Amino acid sequence: MASALWRGNWQTRTRIVTGLILFIYAFFHFINIGMGLISADLMDEMEDVMRGIIRNPVGSGILYTALTLHGALALTKVAGRRTLRMPLSEALQVFLGLVIPLQLIAHLVQTRYANTVFDVNDEMSYLIILMWPSSSIWKQSGLMLVVWVHGCIGLHFWLRLHPLWRKMSPYLIGAAVLVPAFGLAGVLTEGRRMYDIFIDNDLRPEYMEYFNWPTRETFQALFVVTEQSMLVFWSLLGLTAAVYLGRKLLARRRSVRISYVHGPRVTSEKGMTLLEMSQANGVPHTALCGGKGRCTTCRVVVEEGIDLLEPPSEAESRSLRAVKASPNTRLACQIRPTNPATVFRVFRPDGQRNRAHKSQGQERQLAILFLDMRGFTARTTGQLPYDVVFLLNRFFDAIVPSIIQAGGSVDKYLGDGLLAVFETSDTPSSAKAALKAAAQVGRALEEFNQTLDTEGDPHVRIGIGVHLGNLVLGEIGSAGHAPRTIIGDTVNAASRLEGQTKELGVELLVSEAVLHEAGVDTSALELRDFDLRGVPEPLRALPVKRAVGLEDLPDLSSEQTTSPH
Repeated sequence: MASALWRGNWQTRTRIVTGLILFIYAFFHFINIGMGLISADLMDEMEDVMRGIIRNPVGSGILYTALTLHGALALTKVAGRRTLRMPLSEALQVFLGLVIPLQLIAHLVQTRYANTVFDVNDEMSYLIILMWPSSSIWKQSGLMLVVWVHGCIGLHFWLRLHPLWRKMSPYLIGAAVLVPAFGLAGVLTEGRRMYDIFIDNDLRPEYMEYFNWPTRETFQALFVVTEQSMLVFWSLLGLTAAVYLGRKLLARRRSVRISYVHGPRVTSEKGMTLLEMSQANGVPHTALCGGKGRCTTCRVVVEEGIDLLEPPSEAESRSLRAVKASPNTRLACQIRPTNPATVFRVFRPDGQRNRAHKSQGQERQLAILFLDMRGFTARTTGQLPYDVVFLLNRFFDAIVPSIIQAGGSVDKYLGDGLLAVFETSDTPSSAKAALKAAAQVGRALEEFNQTLDTEGDPHVRIGIGVHLGNLVLGEIGSAGHAPRTIIGDTVNAASRLEGQTKELGVELLVSEAVLHEAGVDTSALELRDFDLRGVPEPLRALPVKRAVGLEDLPDLSSEQTTSPH
């Protein structure tokens, strides 16, 4: 996973590295200003340390090279985009990145440039009183927030697929709020302190001499440099727009026309995949896996132009064979039309073909629970149908509330068993809910068997398999008669795990994936590898003699509660 974080071309890696340098600087800058909330001396001491790092030739070179490269690569990326259509979060990051120089230029001129050229003592206190109490202080505070939010979004885009990042996100969000709040509190505190000093006619001259306060002529010179620097920035922004528009105009000469059956006719740049063409032109096009060629939901029937497309790759051919697609069916995320084509989208997210949007399915990583009653056939042999149904309903009445209270729902009843899914907000909470449900089902079964004892009936025995993985949730069946259900290899694996409980003589088998996502330390647990039919690789799981025994796991004991039965 660590190596995956650095995948991409040199431009992507350079943006990441330079962005990290700037984000680290912004973090310590916030902390430095925030020290003013505690003590002006503490703020000055930390500033001296930071100046020692960033105002020597090496530190300055690293910081300003990172700033220049990061800005240049950002403009290059915008100029090189095929379309300006993008997710809201990405658009926000781009917008904030373009706003930053509008304030940063003036800040750099009034601090580093003023210090280098006019020997102004640009300490934090000088900068704050320079802006206090005019609107400039709020603009500069706004710049700090813009820089911080821009950096946080970039950091999230980079690390969002890492499991540790997902686990730590709630805490990091809190830190992301507290850091700028701490800095802004320091600005207000130091601003009031310095204002009290500067309204004192006896103290003000001494401080102005200490700061080497700029003369009117010096300020005028700084304003001129600021205006010239802003002109350079607007010129670069204009050049970026010109390159983007120029590329669009050239692309139209190298464009291709795509006609959608029951849809619009669009013109797009050659070199894009058909799915990218749909997204760039606002054409609804289902793609559950995000265009990775795994789910096949973006597939299209090419009614005209199939012979002008490049042959499918082995991976695409394998995916199409798996769904028994017709010869003129292709995956929109894999083909790059260079000639006019007419296509029919097999799956439509716009409600046509009498299907709701959710009938297209949704891919999620969730925990599921497969439960079966042991010896049901032998137990009910010779009984009347009414007695069989009565027993099943009593059994389900006893255990299903435990599943529901834990946050799960029964996807389907399978005669003497059931399949439950824990569709919570994220994967870790789904895993915890499944473990909680399994333990509570075990306790509910004990109480149900006690009731059977009093009636002179034999105990009910069960087997449970709990697993976690990728699922597709959606309506499956004919239009208008399609119940919502789940499918995927995870369902088969959970079913096979449940089947192994009978051979082992245990009530429960819970996969290592569930325990890991739930935050359970498995180092001291006796996990075993199981070769399951239909599952390509051995599955590691924990056998539990009685499902209620899950409550004894140290990592779960604080979260488990007893069933109300």
